[in-house]
Amino acid sequence: MSAGKKKVWSDTTPLLHRRNSPPPPSYHSSSSFPFTVEMTSSSSPRRVGSLFLGIDVGTSSARAGVFDDKGKLLGTASSPIQIWKEGDIVEQSSTDIWHAVCASVKSACSLANVAGHEVTGIGFAATCSLVAVDSDGAPVTVSWSGDSRRNVIVWMDHRAVKQAEKINSFNSPVLQYCGGAVSPEMQPPKLLWVKENLPESWSMVFRWMDLSDWLSYRATGDDTRSLCTTVCKWTYLGHAHMQQMKEKNLRDMEACGWDDDFWEEIGLGDLLEGHHAKIVNLTWENFAQDAVLLFQVILWVLVLPLQLRRQEFCTEELTHSFQEMGLRAGIPVGTSLIDAHAGGVGIMESVPESDSEAKAMLPEYWLTEGGQSATGALLDYIIENHMASPPLAERAASQKTSIFALLNSILKTMMQERKSPFVAALTESTHVLPDFHGNRSPIADPKSKGIMCGLTLDTSEGQLALLYLATIQGVAYGTRHIVEHCNAHGHKINTLLACGGLSKNPLYVQEHADIMGCPVILPRESESVLLGAAILGAVAAKKYPTLMEAMKALNAAGQVVRPSQDPKVKKYHDAKYKIFRELYEQQLSQRSAMAKALD
Repeated sequence: MSAGKKKVWSDTTPLLHRRNSPPPPSYHSSSSFPFTVEMTSSSSPRRVGSLFLGIDVGTSSARAGVFDDKGKLLGTASSPIQIWKEGDIVEQSSTDIWHAVCASVKSACSLANVAGHEVTGIGFAATCSLVAVDSDGAPVTVSWSGDSRRNVIVWMDHRAVKQAEKINSFNSPVLQYCGGAVSPEMQPPKLLWVKENLPESWSMVFRWMDLSDWLSYRATGDDTRSLCTTVCKWTYLGHAHMQQMKEKNLRDMEACGWDDDFWEEIGLGDLLEGHHAKIVNLTWENFAQDAVLLFQVILWVLVLPLQLRRQEFCTEELTHSFQEMGLRAGIPVGTSLIDAHAGGVGIMESVPESDSEAKAMLPEYWLTEGGQSATGALLDYIIENHMASPPLAERAASQKTSIFALLNSILKTMMQERKSPFVAALTESTHVLPDFHGNRSPIADPKSKGIMCGLTLDTSEGQLALLYLATIQGVAYGTRHIVEHCNAHGHKINTLLACGGLSKNPLYVQEHADIMGCPVILPRESESVLLGAAILGAVAAKKYPTLMEAMKALNAAGQVVRPSQDPKVKKYHDAKYKIFRELYEQQLSQRSAMAKALD
């Protein structure tokens, strides 16, 4: 693929200086450098062979990991990202994100004892945040503040609830592919919000991009979008696209992929100009039919196709992008993925032989997805806002362990002291509905609120441990609700594959196994999202003929966590799950009663 039009990057201007100590959670100041970088490395010597780099940009940090051709993590590092939180509005800076990416890549390669020219391929994964840039690639503000640095609407931003309701009121046929309704976390409502509230910014934006697509664009100068993001968050019809792709008719393919009537009726018809140029660039030569995954989403969003591409660019400006990361110019870059889906690529072939009936993601299959809007962030909120949290955090730091590990230990001691039959039974009087940031799936109710029952005046570490456990259980009951909904609509889900940071918490995993009543499979490599991103780079570098071949080569079987065989555990969780479901119904009743009172 040839390099595109020369870009004049404006994101080399340093931001505010980032201190070594973290600022308050409501606002994080930042700078280009120096960065606080957390790093880990493998103790085993690396093998001679191909090396792949995976980059994952999350809500609070950018991470990078270097993997060998066996899928072994050689070194990983992370660097924090600034974030502005003002009520339902959550914003970031693409400038700061890129600087964090560069810092984490350099540190990861250093820890892995890998020189930049040794990296064979790169892949990016990121949250579904929305990035706004002008024709030169410079940031365009999406903030009431007018600060041009704040050009990213973070995935969890809920400013566009009213816009989502307006879009859903049209009952467009395209909504059947995203669970019947768009979420305020999807891009059309956010785009409509900007158009209605920031007209000057709206007129300045030349490209609206998902964050993962912007990362590959920033690295290569090519703005071809991933079908993963456009289908998952933008209502692009991937199945129609794939059908036309097989017939090799590019014009019809693009026409079928977008429902132009949908964009017109919701008030965003101007995005159709120039063949939808501001929101997508899908060109025939960028598709590799033998490396396409086609997924569909039934619950909340999603028909999710994935296509991979090989990008090699050597212009002076793009050479600088690679140099910023400490890499050689021209390294193949894979088409980006949403972080959760990169995690799937990094785990789906990790099923042990004894559990080989669990199916992997296969080319042109459909994927049903459901998710919760807050899990890790919710646990952090519960812990950090409790009076016992500061001394507990200090003790964790002094013991060089995590606060989760200390809470797990406290719960074990409490179980023994109270002669509880099992750890989960400690929360018999404490119940949590985890909808602190709305309900994404399967109810799709952004107005849903979190509920905690069984609170007392106790401010001890033990009480915090109980709230922590009850919150974990609430999240697991939410997962059970999603899976039950899937199984009630034709699926037969009987195995969970876990990835992400919380999969490293044994209590979290065991509670999910017990509450779901099915085994939870953990991969050998715990950094599944980074591995998934690295696999994209491996395919882009043509080290493997297909994505599935790369997944088989780089994934490895891990531990299987099985549910308790104690019938009392099942009976207990069945009872708590019933209460969990009732909490939402009670909330609806209360919401209706108060609406009538204020009518």
